Order: sequence, then structure tokens, then C-alpha cells
Amino acid sequence: MVPQDSYLVGLIGSGIGPSLSPALHQREADRQGVRYLYRLIDIDRLGVGAEAVGDLVRAARDLGFDGLNITHPCKQLVIPHLDALAPQAEALGAVNTVVFEDGRAVGHNTDVTGFAASFARGLPDAPLERVAQLGAGGAGAAVAHALLTLGAGHLTVVDALPDRAAGLAAALKRHFGAERAAAAGPEALPALLGDADGIVHATPTGMAAHPGLPLPAELLHPGLWVAEVVYRPLETELLRTAGALGCATLDGGGMAVFQAADAFRLFTGREPDSTRMLTDIAELAGAAGARN
Repeated sequence: MVPQDSYLVGLIGSGIGPSLSPALHQREADRQGVRYLYRLIDIDRLGVGAEAVGDLVRAARDLGFDGLNITHPCKQLVIPHLDALAPQAEALGAVNTVVFEDGRAVGHNTDVTGFAASFARGLPDAPLERVAQLGAGGAGAAVAHALLTLGAGHLTVVDALPDRAAGLAAALKRHFGAERAAAAGPEALPALLGDADGIVHATPTGMAAHPGLPLPAELLHPGLWVAEVVYRPLETELLRTAGALGCATLDGGGMAVFQAADAFRLFTGREPDSTRMLTDIAELAGAAGARN
């Protein structure tokens, strides 16, 4: 993509008012001296369902948007309305970034690359022989693909909805090999965490609107590393509890930053400074926490 002097982008999803994506993108654009308008397209405020995502994507393209981020609950529903998919989005079956170029809408997934970059930076020496993951939704699917791409030997996906866990595990097996993934229910956590190297949490529990722990605190032990996808707050109750036990921890801010940086690069053709953006997320998340 040829860099321009101005960009118009947006985010489609449900309940996206608290999103920090606009500020992350706009701060980096300001530093690079380009005009950058990031608009929220909240289906709740518009009074439409997730199935309207195709109409919204077409409208954005017609109105001259350069690209869109896509979030819950539209990441899968948007796919039939796109002209092409990048390999990672196709493998995952979910899109969180759409780029408009030459009249075509191309879907990408920067959640996978975002978590992978965050993990490699924040827990570079973490063992990955056996990993447990809580959550098999959209974020969980991206994280699972990232972990196995990073070399996790065996990943067990745990979800309160058995069919959802089984579906994600089946997709992972097809892509990475039958011996590298499995599904389980929450009742399996005591045994799983006794043998695991680490655990990734990919559910909404721990967010400001959903406080608490996603698992019994007594299942955590110092031999585990613990990674989060929640970034508001940056220090969730899970990370606070795990850190007090001596676990190595990784907050969700890195994933938020690196997925945003990858999207910024796709939208603009410009190279973002992820180090500066990591400072941004700490400031923005802290300010948001102070307001709540």
C-alpha cells in the first residue's frame, strides 16, 4: 500500500464504546504526522444485528474508508462479504481487520500475530510443552493458533461450553496435527494445571464489567506461567493472584498493542513504533481504570 497523507478507518462491533483502539491508532498517527480519523461503528447504537456487518462493510467502502477493524460478534460473520482472505484469517476462520484497496475488501487477522508477538516479547523463555487455555471463543481461537505456531507441544482448550471447546480443538488438529490439541471441561482443570507449563486466559472474566477469577485460586502454583488477553485493567485479579504466588505473568496490553500495530501497518503501509504504543496502552488503560 502506498502511504497517504490521511486515512479514514473504523471499528465495527457490539458495545465498543470503551475500546482503546481509536486512541492507540490516533496517537501513533499523530506522531507520524498523518491525519487519521478512527470511527466507532457500534451495532448496538445503530440498532442492528451482527448480520448487518456486510452492509456496514459495503457502506464503509463506498464512503471511502481505507479499512476497518472488526470485533465481537462479527469476526466470523464478515467473511462471506469479503473479496479475499489472508492465509492466517482463512486458517482461523475469523477476521479482525479489513483493508480496502483497488475496490476490493481483504480480510486479515492480527489477533494471532498480536498475541504471538506479545508472548515472544513478554515470556521469551517460557516452556511450551504442555499448555492449558481457558476460553474457546474468538479471542481463544486466535490465541490457540498463536501458541501452536509458537511451538506449543500440546494445547488443551477448556471451555464451559463443551461443543465450543471441541470445535476449536478439532480445527486445531486439522491445521497442526491430531496429537497437538485437545478439548476439556472446567472439571479437568485440577489435573491439567498440575502438569501444565502455563495457562492462557481468554474469557471476559477479570474485565471491569466482569470482575473475579476465572478459576479457583488454589489451582495456581509457582511452576505455572500465566498469560491474559484482558487489558482493562492491565492487572486483572488473575494476574495479581498469580504474581503473588511467584508465577511469571503476561498482561493483555501487549496483545492489544501488537494487533493494533499490525492493523495500522496494513491500513497505512507505514511502520508503527510498538514500543511507543506499549507506553500508550499503559497510560490509556490506567486513565480508563481511574475513571471507572
